[in-house]
Amino acid sequence: MHKSLRVAGIATACAVAGAALYGTGAATADNASARHTAEPQNIGVLVGEIDDYYGAYQDADGVWRSSPDSPYAKDLARIQAKAKKDIRKAAAHGAKGSAHGKKPAIVLDVDDTSLLSFDYEKTTNYTYNSATWDAYVKAAKRPAVFGMPELVTYAKSKGVEVFFLTGLSESQREGAVTNLARAGYDTQLDTKHVFTKNKTAPPAYLSNCATPAKWECTTVQFKEGTRKHIESTGYDIVGSFGDQVSDLAGGYADKTYKLPNPTYFVE
Repeated sequence: MHKSLRVAGIATACAVAGAALYGTGAATADNASARHTAEPQNIGVLVGEIDDYYGAYQDADGVWRSSPDSPYAKDLARIQAKAKKDIRKAAAHGAKGSAHGKKPAIVLDVDDTSLLSFDYEKTTNYTYNSATWDAYVKAAKRPAVFGMPELVTYAKSKGVEVFFLTGLSESQREGAVTNLARAGYDTQLDTKHVFTKNKTAPPAYLSNCATPAKWECTTVQFKEGTRKHIESTGYDIVGSFGDQVSDLAGGYADKTYKLPNPTYFVE
């Protein structure tokens, strides 16, 4: 998972918590000073707001958790309820025969869409480090994002195929797959259903931006290209789920569902 703007520790969380970046794209060193005409909100206040949003608490082992009755959990439940209605309608339509003859499917991002990394954010003070993040992913101990395993089970009960599409690297696949299974995702987790970034041997369907010699795919290009590939194999993606706008941009999904995440921003 590449956190393109997670470079200044908790300052990144602050920028995103204010929600300004979601609609306008990534800030750069060149335009950051021009964008702000007033003093930004205090970091300590923003951190407190994030804690309140997640209902943050530490369990007996010192692991940071989100409360199931938190505003975060309630926002997730609202989005998931809408998604289930849409999935039910799409599945019913598919059962009558899709105009394209394709099987309905949903695509889920992994980090903070399927698996919650709130403990990592809190423990590292919202500062991304590739080594600590890699160890965290491979430990495969993250809890599920509230309600998402149930959403997957519901989709499968309606005959909808489930795919995972993550910015995690191929070397982190085992940790991600193990964690998904431990977190309660009762679905196929093989290489045909879980797509990671394979920068050393990129698939042919990403040839416009990636070769074994050089990976140039943006998050949007990688995810768009992979969804296009999934649809080319006989599926209609009726729902795409992600916690970042970049997870969802680019098309090849009938509907998109943006899950809340005020802790970091991926361009």
